[in-house]
Amino acid sequence: MATASLLASILLPLTLLCASAVVGVRLKSDNLAPWTNEFESVELSCVIESISSTSKRIEWKKIRDGGNPSYVYFQERITGDLENRARLREPSSLVIENATRSDSAQYRCEVTAPEDKHSFAELLINLVVRVKPVTPECAVPSAVPVGKPAEFRCSEEEGFPRPKFQWFRDSEELPLDPRSSPRFANATYTIDLDTGVLTFDAVRKEDGGLYFCRAKNEAGASECKAQKMEVYDLNVVGIVLGVVVVVTVLALVTAGICCAYRRGYLSQQKQNNFKAPAKSEGVDYVRTEDEGDFRHKSSFII
Repeated sequence: MATASLLASILLPLTLLCASAVVGVRLKSDNLAPWTNEFESVELSCVIESISSTSKRIEWKKIRDGGNPSYVYFQERITGDLENRARLREPSSLVIENATRSDSAQYRCEVTAPEDKHSFAELLINLVVRVKPVTPECAVPSAVPVGKPAEFRCSEEEGFPRPKFQWFRDSEELPLDPRSSPRFANATYTIDLDTGVLTFDAVRKEDGGLYFCRAKNEAGASECKAQKMEVYDLNVVGIVLGVVVVVTVLALVTAGICCAYRRGYLSQQKQNNFKAPAKSEGVDYVRTEDEGDFRHKSSFII
């Protein structure tokens, strides 16, 4: 019995050692798609699930937009743009401090154990650094006549992922479908959540007020300053009277000009006050070869 126990105590470690040698290096991660907000920290989990060798080499590489990998952790030190913002958490996880938007990328954890039968293993981790939107740029028409269309614009280029847009009137959010709210049931607007464009087909008097836009994603939200839109009635009678007055004035001016022409007040008389000098009869001066010497071509007949 004692011999059997001794034999088992010897064979069991050997069996485990052989099993480990067959399996070799194997990795796992608690999260293959971590995310963090900009300026916060995040851990890229790379756990060595099995390894039989006592000596191992750990490397981390960064891959952006399908390009060539660049070293992040190599020869037991942090390199590249993460040199002062990252550290290795034993045995093989990578912690990034003060993450920036440029850290969004794929990261590859590689572990090599030369003495293992399967001496190499790797895994890919996709990190997303979310960026809060900055204050969006908003364009609100200042005055629109009743019944006319109107377009509001809102844009923001810094947030990541791309933010969605919301519009507010007098601090109350405009529902995506105006028919869903009794207060906006008769409104004729549409909202594009992706582009931030708010379009009214025909503005009502009730649509006037203070408008502002909010850009929002998973990292946070920002708003622009509220801007006022006035809705005014068109004075149709006044416009018609104004047109009539202008047409009447133009007709009177035209008639006056025609009458003045007919009476000759505006006719221009061409006067030629130049009188040609009379030619002396019977005398014709001819220039000789010598300058300044004249002679009579014909004589006076007395």
